[in-house]
Amino acid sequence: MSRSIDYGNLMHRAMRTLIQNVLEEVAANGLPGDHHFFITFDTLHPDVQLADWLSDRYPEEMTIVIQHWFENLTVTDEGFAITLNFGDRAEPMYIPYDAIRTFVDPSVEFGLRFETQHSDEDDEDDDGFADDDTSGAPMAEDVPHDTDAPKKDAEIVSLDKFRK
Repeated sequence: MSRSIDYGNLMHRAMRTLIQNVLEEVAANGLPGDHHFFITFDTLHPDVQLADWLSDRYPEEMTIVIQHWFENLTVTDEGFAITLNFGDRAEPMYIPYDAIRTFVDPSVEFGLRFETQHSDEDDEDDDGFADDDTSGAPMAEDVPHDTDAPKKDAEIVSLDKFRK
């Protein structure tokens, strides 16, 4: 068994902490200036709590807007609860951070997207290092190589494109 740094999960954890910090600030002081959020989340996540009619209407994912009218914003380490207005109907909901797919603040052109990835709590220690268990997994030499497929380069994203 070898150990490796699980950068994907470390980055996801850091981005979710950023969302938590932003929502804590909004819960304490309200939305500053023109800031507002579009949050898309997985309605099938087992810990999401929302009205049956909303989960029926949005069976896979839903985007909420936190802007003009919201109340009861409560932020925890695992997620947040909020009451939003849907057609003059106040609806409470709870969204765990793990259910969030995108978080966007268009007022400052800031956005985060969470890619679906393997998240096995048993494979990762609290230090952010994954214990690689390759038993049963195909080894590189076992995987057929597609020689006609174009090579993919690593993509480097500059944070400058998110700044105003």
